[in-house]
Amino acid sequence: MQYLKRLESLLFYQLQDSLGINMRKEPYQFPQDEFFSRDNFDKIKKFSYGKETPFLIVDLEAIKKSYDYLIEHMPFAKIHYAVKANPMDEVVLALKNKGSNFDVATVYELNQLLRLGVEPERMSYGNTIKKEKDIAYAYGKGMRLFVSDSESDLKKLAKNAPGSKIFFRILTESDGADWPLSRKFGAHPDIIYKLILETEKLGLEPYGLSFHVGSQQRDIGQWDNAISKCKYLFQAVSEKGIHLKMINLGGGFPAKYQAKASDLETYFKEIRRFLLEDFGDKLPDIIIEPGRSMVANAGVIVSEVVMISKKARFNQYKWVYLDIGKFGGLIETLDECIKYPIFCDKKGCAEEVILAGPTCDSMDILYEHHKYSFPHTMKEGNKVYIFTTGAYTQSYSSVSFNGFPPLRSYLI
Repeated sequence: MQYLKRLESLLFYQLQDSLGINMRKEPYQFPQDEFFSRDNFDKIKKFSYGKETPFLIVDLEAIKKSYDYLIEHMPFAKIHYAVKANPMDEVVLALKNKGSNFDVATVYELNQLLRLGVEPERMSYGNTIKKEKDIAYAYGKGMRLFVSDSESDLKKLAKNAPGSKIFFRILTESDGADWPLSRKFGAHPDIIYKLILETEKLGLEPYGLSFHVGSQQRDIGQWDNAISKCKYLFQAVSEKGIHLKMINLGGGFPAKYQAKASDLETYFKEIRRFLLEDFGDKLPDIIIEPGRSMVANAGVIVSEVVMISKKARFNQYKWVYLDIGKFGGLIETLDECIKYPIFCDKKGCAEEVILAGPTCDSMDILYEHHKYSFPHTMKEGNKVYIFTTGAYTQSYSSVSFNGFPPLRSYLI
């Protein structure tokens, strides 16, 4: 009798597997309404019909609303949009018309802004790594606000951008950030202190300090730590007769990915409190450099399932290959740092899979350790929708790796 029951159970589950069903699994669910309303998502699906995937769709109105939200909750801060996050002309023009300033990292971004009619007075050169000829070029075009973090760069600025305002980047930790930015940029406060004291002697204006606590920073306290370092340096150099006037708080404000973060209003409220605790009512000029938080939520990538396979007969997980991967715009899946919300508009039981891209590079695996769930009914040729992809996707896509073209983009 016991044998017959085991046989019956085995045959039952074999039948489920042969039909692609597993009753022991939960139904596939995805909070699609948290990212786009049903009406907007229907528009995206309709717009996508017949178009070759993969491609990025950007909602320009959502970006404008993000800018307005920042202005409402941080009215004391001057916004310098980080162009590298999404350099689409339409995005830059929309923010220009809203009154935004811009953070540029290269003369190529500078030229783009000039072509679109952005005045050089609305730009800051936010990259500490600059060639002499690029400094001279930017200065010749009218730029007068530069960052620095080294003696070498400061001397280049003195030679090629005399009289410019200089702000100095402090080295900070990126604990709590999904995409850390420590080590490469900035210097320890003792180095920055010495550079500030040299600035006026070199014919430059010591204007302020900057830092970046890491992109997609979920620990608001990191701003407290960095602002306290700024306060220390403000006081230290004032004893030498130098009065700094500005703090650039950088970016790091989060977008809506899989990992939860506090709402932006909480970030802005707490950061304002940190500033008031250290500087009182007489705040220095405040600059912020939003990129991800400004544009990420406004984008969705439409991709297609190229292949579904297993590596072994009894392997627990299927491999799902998309027509977009690390080199097509999803480089921030490196080390599975950024976990995008990914949706397949099908019904069925939830089934965990390994996600990979289409190229002939073994590094092109998106998520192997962090498993994504999709409906067991998902098939090759189905579309998947990768939300929160308005930032650092098209601008990161390769020119022609394996012959794949850069990620196309459309506006809605």
